[in-house]
Amino acid sequence: MVNLEWFRTFKTIYETGSLTGAAEALYVSQPGISLHLSSLEAYVGHKLFDRSSRKLIATERGKLLYNYILEALNKLEVAEQHFHRSTEAERPTVSVGMCFETFQFTLEPYLPTLPFNVIIKFGEYPEMLSDLDAGILDLIITPQKGDYPQLRYEPFFKERIVVVAGAKTNTGRFKKLLKKGDKQEIQDWLKSQTWYGTTGDMEHLRRFWFNNFDKRPDFKPNYIVPNICSILRCLSVGEGIAVVPDFLAQKELNEEKIRVIWEGSKIHENTLYFGTRKKSIYEQEIAKVKEIFLREMVKGD
Repeated sequence: MVNLEWFRTFKTIYETGSLTGAAEALYVSQPGISLHLSSLEAYVGHKLFDRSSRKLIATERGKLLYNYILEALNKLEVAEQHFHRSTEAERPTVSVGMCFETFQFTLEPYLPTLPFNVIIKFGEYPEMLSDLDAGILDLIITPQKGDYPQLRYEPFFKERIVVVAGAKTNTGRFKKLLKKGDKQEIQDWLKSQTWYGTTGDMEHLRRFWFNNFDKRPDFKPNYIVPNICSILRCLSVGEGIAVVPDFLAQKELNEEKIRVIWEGSKIHENTLYFGTRKKSIYEQEIAKVKEIFLREMVKGD
């Protein structure tokens, strides 16, 4: 039976013009090349090369055989390169779910420095929990826990939900109302202000309002913007108020572009968790992302 390596050797001799050249190209010893050629010539029953002092010249039978096998051998070589297992380790890809603002505040500046690929997904927390359990996500940053036996939750930070105001907002009367402690007057003043909210998530406002006034807010924000970062930019240059997590506003608070005007009569905090599956092949990469979050949260706290 013919050996396909004989054809590869024949093709390489044809293209290099010598046994030595073929041996170097195929990383095979010259005696091995000679054996392949003589075996192939014996199989086809014809001489395939004329030997001169300088190079091997294909005979007519050799030229015919070369043209006949060339396309097939090229296809086999392409297939070999495509399916051959790489000796280099593949760059891992980790999928992380979180809210947009958390991404901007913590992970975004570090992406170019990470030695692995990262896919960021934004969405609602119940969807993120489901995707984590299904293996679509490898890590989520969440204030909510779901009933999934294969998931684990590691608390790492508490965010406080507060009322912030733009630097130009007149809050003198509000301070007096807080000292007086009349809940109805406090509520009336808040409702009379210019409010900012986000397109997809009013949960912070709803929970804060219920926590302090035992009911849901019965008003709508004056301005609905894409995200909390937009709220902070708007408040930094004008009047108005909003309910936001304090750590997301730390930069603007430090720069005195906005200020916290009320933490509520009852402090409202969310515990943030690292959500992961109990078993993951990306433990090292996940640990690196966790390290960044811990560093940034402490810095901003």
